Amino acid sequence: MGAELFTMDWVQAIVLFFSYFGWSLYGIGLVVSICEFGIEYQTGRASLKDLALNAVKGFMAVSLFSILPVEVYKMSVSLQGDLARAISGISGAPQQWSVGSVAQGIINSISTPSGSHMLFALFTLIMMGYCVIKIFFANLKRGGILLIQIAVGSMYMFSVPRGYIDGFIGWCKQVIGVCLTAFLQTTILVAGLMVFRTSALLGIGLMLSASEIPRITGQFGLDTSTRANFMSAMYATQQAVNITKTVVASVCK
Repeated sequence: MGAELFTMDWVQAIVLFFSYFGWSLYGIGLVVSICEFGIEYQTGRASLKDLALNAVKGFMAVSLFSILPVEVYKMSVSLQGDLARAISGISGAPQQWSVGSVAQGIINSISTPSGSHMLFALFTLIMMGYCVIKIFFANLKRGGILLIQIAVGSMYMFSVPRGYIDGFIGWCKQVIGVCLTAFLQTTILVAGLMVFRTSALLGIGLMLSASEIPRITGQFGLDTSTRANFMSAMYATQQAVNITKTVVASVCK
């Protein structure tokens, strides 16, 4: 499921690097927010309450953005495994259970001579293999997607203490989308494998619907892609660099 990726030492080192990078951007953003507060104070539009609230929001965000997504993802994978084992009715240790073992058992049951048409049996086997393999590779890349999202999330730490949290909220939705997709896809796939035993066509339809879960979640704002947020995060980082140069130039003068 990709959760094992975050147990590797070099991956933990990358996450730690972006955690430090996020803390540095948070510090810069906090300094910039204080400078903006001083400027707005002269015009009477400053709010000390908003400044303190944004600082607390930024502190919570920078403290959790590299830890909470990994833990939530591991929890969703664990819950998905327990639920899928309950649906399949296979007992035993979690290490001995897999979607492949469930699919293999079903393939063996329909591969034996049972009077069914050979062409239909071949069609169902191809469709079932397509669904299983597609979701298998989707699970493989999901851990890497989460790692990319953590790297991108560090770039929002400059904007959060300044009160601009729209981009960070979108990032949170992406993380939720990844965890929700990890939970639903394999669960629906196992449910389709179970339905396949009694009704092959209904089971294939249910398994095919599992591959549409990322698109459906994207329609409700839980987009699992990183393209849009990466561009907005790069814009936020560029803005941080430009504002920092302006502040340094003003201090030097």
